[in-house]
Amino acid sequence: MGTARTPKDRWIEEGLRALAEGGPDAVRIEALAKALGVTKGGFYGYFTDRNALLEAVLDTWERRSTDDVLDRVEHDGGDAHAKIQRAGALTLSPDLLPADLAIRDWARRDEAVAERLRRVDNRRMDLLREMIGTFCADPDEVEARSLLAFCLRIGEHFLAADHGNRSRAEVRALAADLVLKRRPT
Repeated sequence: MGTARTPKDRWIEEGLRALAEGGPDAVRIEALAKALGVTKGGFYGYFTDRNALLEAVLDTWERRSTDDVLDRVEHDGGDAHAKIQRAGALTLSPDLLPADLAIRDWARRDEAVAERLRRVDNRRMDLLREMIGTFCADPDEVEARSLLAFCLRIGEHFLAADHGNRSRAEVRALAADLVLKRRPT
């Protein structure tokens, strides 16, 4: 009877966790094996090397951040505002946000990662343009609102400011309402 191998997706999940916690340098075969409680030998049954794992980690992040989010947004339905809010909540959920931020940092130093991030962000912006375009006809305004909505969701994680007597969630909701508000006709 042979020993059961650690499934490939467990290596990828542990790689995502390590990436989110410490960036790409933290994605080390020996450290992942230790965290999984296995030897590193099983790793090579799935991956040729660390770079192959990093590609699989990025592939998984990209799929979850785009295809899975878009599928869920379409499945759950609702108006444009609800779809934008859902996409933002899913995209920057506690499960995806840490990896997203680590990948953004990594992309500053690696052109291939930057290109992948650009592709993901373009898909996210396409959804915003499409949804905002349902209630805003001016293409320049659609683009500006899309940028503001996306920057609001990403940038708020880097802001350490207080908001007086309002919570961060309240101020974020107010800002989102301003960006996504239909203009009177």
